[in-house]
Amino acid sequence: MPEHPHFAQQLLTWFDQHGRHDLPWQLDPTPYRVWVSEIMLQQTQVATVIPYFERFMQRFPDVEALASAETDQVLHLWTGLGYYARARNLHKAAKTVVENHAGEFPNTVEALSELDGIGRSTAGAITAISMGVRAAILDGNVKRVLARYHCIGGWPEQSSTKKELWSICESLTPTERVADYTQAIMDLGATVCKRSKPACDACPFESDCAANQQGRIAEFPGRKPRKAIPTKSVAMFILQNDAGEVLLEKRPAEGIWGSLYSLPESADAESPPDWGKAAEKGRPTATLDVVRHSFSHYHLDITPVLFEADRKNEVAETDRWLWYSLDHSLEVGLAAPVKKLLSKLPRIS
Repeated sequence: MPEHPHFAQQLLTWFDQHGRHDLPWQLDPTPYRVWVSEIMLQQTQVATVIPYFERFMQRFPDVEALASAETDQVLHLWTGLGYYARARNLHKAAKTVVENHAGEFPNTVEALSELDGIGRSTAGAITAISMGVRAAILDGNVKRVLARYHCIGGWPEQSSTKKELWSICESLTPTERVADYTQAIMDLGATVCKRSKPACDACPFESDCAANQQGRIAEFPGRKPRKAIPTKSVAMFILQNDAGEVLLEKRPAEGIWGSLYSLPESADAESPPDWGKAAEKGRPTATLDVVRHSFSHYHLDITPVLFEADRKNEVAETDRWLWYSLDHSLEVGLAAPVKKLLSKLPRIS
């Protein structure tokens, strides 16, 4: 593979003129702020992340504040971002930093990678951007840029392809201005070398990119092998009392929507679950249109059932059951389709 000694300089020259310099986490790039932003940006676009990041920083301005928070408070501020394991791992890692590192983030990729939810690329971004330590990153944007620049075939998550891409990005990462370089290569992938309709005429590597020169941009990076996505179904029961509160159940810590609050559910609309002492058995009053929620590995078809309980029992905010007010005054994390269903209740109740 040919050497590209001027890659970093070309990229930095482009970044100085066209890169993003005013993202919230760039204004004060402490390890904590960069870490939170990098976790939020996994699988999520910048425009979506910005308001979540700003609210999160206002509530948890430092790692000590995050470590001392209740899990429900963290999940409440994450509601809508998805991939909730990120929030749970963020909370665990904050506690580890406070308890085992006196509130200071480790300054090596290896030590950071030992924290919950931090992989090699995220660790590299934290050390490079917030500490100026030379460390490579390989997020989705970087994979796309390098796969096209070098015509690297294969799905980037395949071990051989990923190993090759890591080798390339390690060799290209400079020792000077490493923070700017790290932001620059992410920006190039996000704003120019996009997945669809890349702006090749605005790219600093237009004449150097192998895929562009060969007219093969659409071939790179290679796509994930396709397989059929199954569909599962579930019924969710909406019990609403005279005060407009809805009965929610806290899900187990592990699995889909771990530690989030959701509606009581069962396999079908004819078989309501046992909500124990929270409410007496009653009767269904209406079945609503099916709502589809898609995960990366399956579709979930939800049949919402409005249910009238014979009697609402007063329950405290227990480890399992909660009467939830629709004014959202309680800070708890909600599963995305549940939040969507609750938002419709004033119109359908």
